[in-house]
Amino acid sequence: MDSVPVSWEIILKYFDGLTDLQKQQFEMLYDAYLEWNTQINVVSRKDFHLFYERHVLHSLAIATIADFEDGTRILDVGTGGGFPGIPLAIMFPNCQFKLVDSIGKKIKVANGVAQTIGLTNVVAVHGRMEQGTETYDVIVTRAVARLGQIKHWLFKKLNSKSKKAVKGLICLKGGDLTEEIIEARVKANLYNISDSFEEEFFETKKVVWIKQF
Repeated sequence: MDSVPVSWEIILKYFDGLTDLQKQQFEMLYDAYLEWNTQINVVSRKDFHLFYERHVLHSLAIATIADFEDGTRILDVGTGGGFPGIPLAIMFPNCQFKLVDSIGKKIKVANGVAQTIGLTNVVAVHGRMEQGTETYDVIVTRAVARLGQIKHWLFKKLNSKSKKAVKGLICLKGGDLTEEIIEARVKANLYNISDSFEEEFFETKKVVWIKQF
């Protein structure tokens, strides 16, 4: 017997003030990813019923500590099928998101989902995160690599002259990060996601915000 899917309304438990369009887009995510996932596996099929908790809500943990102002340029590196970029793009419709991944078929999913739900503030491209000369106010990642490696790859990608209140590198990570932060030689602010979300999945999960390299 299949497990009952976690409803999209888990988002309403933690975020109020969403527009009707945002609610519609969040609700549409499940079917959009379910359809693509039958062709290209970007979400574990055995726990797809936890899609809203483990992928959408997890991505939105960034929104609990960072309120991106309109016009913010955000780069999502190693986005896979679009996380955390697509949920954040729904949450912040007046920001511009570029999603990058080195696996082309995953970018195909991200673009397909964005088109299906009508997201107009997302561009997803196939490539390596360190390529190109564009700079961004914010870089977001979800468990891509150790912080020192991310710093090495991306230090030229942050706009050092950004005037945005929220800027820097914001990572979704898990476990004890003490050694990683020391190794990376950065000043990091750590936030326990369990302080914001009560689901057991988030007990060891953290948001790491490095405001400058």
